[in-house]
Amino acid sequence: MDGLIAGFGVALSWENILAVLAGCFLGMLVGVLPGLGPVTTISLLLPFTFNFEPTTAIILLAGVYAGVMYGGTITSVLLKLPGEAASVVTAIDGHEMARRGRAGPALGISAIGSFIGATVALVGLTLFAPQLADLALKLGPPEYALLALLGLLLIAYMGNGSFGKAVLAAAIGLFVAVIGLDPVSGQARFDGGSAQLVDGIDIVAAVLGLFGIGEVLYQLRHPEGDSGSVTSKIGRVFPTRRDFRDSAAPIARGSIIGTLIGLLPGGGGVVSSLVSYGTERRLAKRPEEFGKGAIQGVAGPETANNASSTSSFIPLLTLGIPFNVAISLMFSVLLINGITPGPRLIEDEPDLFWGVIASMYLGNIVLLVLSLPLVGLFIQILRVDAHIMAPFIILLSLVGVYTIDSNTWNMWVAIVFGVIGYLMRIWGLPTGPLVLAFIIGGMLETSMRQSLLLSDDGFLIFLQRPGSIVFLALCALLVVSAITGARPKGRSKPPRLTRQTREKAKS
Repeated sequence: MDGLIAGFGVALSWENILAVLAGCFLGMLVGVLPGLGPVTTISLLLPFTFNFEPTTAIILLAGVYAGVMYGGTITSVLLKLPGEAASVVTAIDGHEMARRGRAGPALGISAIGSFIGATVALVGLTLFAPQLADLALKLGPPEYALLALLGLLLIAYMGNGSFGKAVLAAAIGLFVAVIGLDPVSGQARFDGGSAQLVDGIDIVAAVLGLFGIGEVLYQLRHPEGDSGSVTSKIGRVFPTRRDFRDSAAPIARGSIIGTLIGLLPGGGGVVSSLVSYGTERRLAKRPEEFGKGAIQGVAGPETANNASSTSSFIPLLTLGIPFNVAISLMFSVLLINGITPGPRLIEDEPDLFWGVIASMYLGNIVLLVLSLPLVGLFIQILRVDAHIMAPFIILLSLVGVYTIDSNTWNMWVAIVFGVIGYLMRIWGLPTGPLVLAFIIGGMLETSMRQSLLLSDDGFLIFLQRPGSIVFLALCALLVVSAITGARPKGRSKPPRLTRQTREKAKS
């Protein structure tokens, strides 16, 4: 409690209060635009946070993250177009409620459930983060190396799409991470004779290219929908007593599900929303109503979605390992400011640790206050044509990259990674594992080489410590599960071609 009280002293300074307000408002503003989720928004704002104090920068980005998670609900309910991936589940029943003239209660219960879920996760963050940090202090380089590897494998395993493609994307990210100077010998690696590549690839330029420019290019080729169908008729926003009664249990379960899943690598809003929706459908007295406008199908997933986004800060602040892409961007902000997240963050930077937690309590209240009365304003943003927004976003990305060090080299890096991100989307390769591997790659390499320097038996050191054995077993289990799960159960014999069939095939 002493730490939390001191944190409120930090969060209630005028600059941090402004950061909370601006972050929540900007997050909701961008969250209503289909396709532009928290990763794109945070990556666009990264260059502009370098002039802030580290605590203020993280508070701003945390507010953006929370705001985007709710902003995506508006388009999901009104247009059945998820503003970000985690709102896909909400669109199922939320849009059906809107078609029945109950868009207001759907948005209202989403805001209330989001507030409760994030608050429960914040209480867990306050109570258990210090204990987890104490436990993490007992881990050594072998455990951290395998924990980073486990995180990458889990993200690939739990993500959407092919496990093999996710692993390939992570391998590309690991390769990009080793470009530049060797951290031990100081030798230049994979620089191609370029003086700029000796310092490695700038993480901000790469992220802005992948998620800013690349995403815009993809959205222009594959538009998400027609903004002309936007309606401003919402009706009563505050839910009825029956709505509260039907939503109470789903909100309670969603808070617990989201908080727990947010602690897992790759267990972001999408996974928690899906688990919550499936749970509510199984426990419902009338499961046939799901998909036809059941308010339980909105309350549970939205609560779990925001709870997981909040609890995902626990691994970042206590272990120093980001378990999803948006959190990894905040990880990079701390590293750029010379702060290494991890077990000693609470002792070394108590103002930052407790200030960020306290600001998240404030941001949770701000989101609840802003979300209901400003829905009408956010709906009007949906009328802006995507072809007008695209050049603005690309220009903002390039200007932001240039402001890092007033160097045009990073602008070219952003453009190249924008093309790479666009091609990856077309070819079905996920960009998230690439960015996470790029950011975690440095820690993975450093921990791996430290482990080998400490060992007289080479790689056997990973089999000589209980913690590393557990992590290694989990890594092997994931790989085996992915391989066996992808392998077909049996091959059927090809059908015999009759004479008529062969003649038709030739013709």
